[in-house]
Amino acid sequence: MLCAEDYRTIAQSQVSPEIWDFVDGGSGTELTLAANDRAFSQIAFRPRVLVDVSVVDTATTLLGAAVPSPVVIAPTAYHQLCHPDGEVATAAGARGNLYVVSIFSSQPLEEIARAATGPLWLQLYWLKDRGALAALAQRAEAAGFRALVLTVDAPRIGKRLRDLRNGWAIPEGIEAVNLDAALMGSAHISKQGSSGLAVHAAEAFDQTITWADLEWLRGVTSLPIVLKGILTAEDALLAAEHGVSAVVASNHGGRQLDPAVTGLHALPEIAEAVAGRCQVMVDGGVRRGSDVFAGLALGADAVLLGRPVLWGLAARGAHGVGGVMDLITSELEHTMALTGRVSIAGIDRTAVA
Repeated sequence: MLCAEDYRTIAQSQVSPEIWDFVDGGSGTELTLAANDRAFSQIAFRPRVLVDVSVVDTATTLLGAAVPSPVVIAPTAYHQLCHPDGEVATAAGARGNLYVVSIFSSQPLEEIARAATGPLWLQLYWLKDRGALAALAQRAEAAGFRALVLTVDAPRIGKRLRDLRNGWAIPEGIEAVNLDAALMGSAHISKQGSSGLAVHAAEAFDQTITWADLEWLRGVTSLPIVLKGILTAEDALLAAEHGVSAVVASNHGGRQLDPAVTGLHALPEIAEAVAGRCQVMVDGGVRRGSDVFAGLALGADAVLLGRPVLWGLAARGAHGVGGVMDLITSELEHTMALTGRVSIAGIDRTAVA
């Protein structure tokens, strides 16, 4: 296994075609999905030479937590679709890095926390059932999770044609175990030309929320709040003004609005807008350690890794997740050495053309 893509081939052979389409697909004609993959290839580095690179340090700090690298495992739902050990295996294979657990995790938060090798954050969608939302946030805090990541780009689910053609629904035996089963019922109903997840989102997600509602979420937990799905300087500025602790420049892995600007392209204006008032992260199309370096150079404090983690999980469980994390971190370290940047703090806009 010499690169993350090597895991992809094995992963596809381990799951059904319908599950693969759910993991691999995007919305619409998948223009945004393709743009995410292209974005990093358009970045060129400006290497510095005659620098002592005998020691290169990838360690950094995210919301006060020391981590071995700025590579973060992005929130993705239902890891048991890819491996029976699900999110427990993902947490065990994180190699001490930050893992953002999905609200639709198929393993209990407490079991994930016991297996974790690094810090955990919990991703949330804003549910109409605020009691369920508050209870989950408080449960995460009690289990040792360190932040809440509110996904703000999905008031409804994007039109994912692969899922619609497959009549996609969550298979029997796999559940979003941290939520009441009655709340999740429609996610398991398969119907040709329909997506159980889209039907569920239409029923369960609150489309009325605004910036003012963030105060309610602060009132139910002391955990810092991160907003994921920011793609404009305007919204980044509003996030900073509302006191969030971090923002993630993200188009949801190409699974929501199609076409939409990539997180990487939006990143510089977002970083400039927040001007250090909160941390900035980016995701979408990250496949190599050099992609992580590019994100850092353009203003991110960390870079989230989504599908490649699922490839590793499907291929080899916790060992596969660990293998992917090792590869990406090693590639980041290698890129840092060849560009003459020996610490994360030393990666800035001068590192890219």
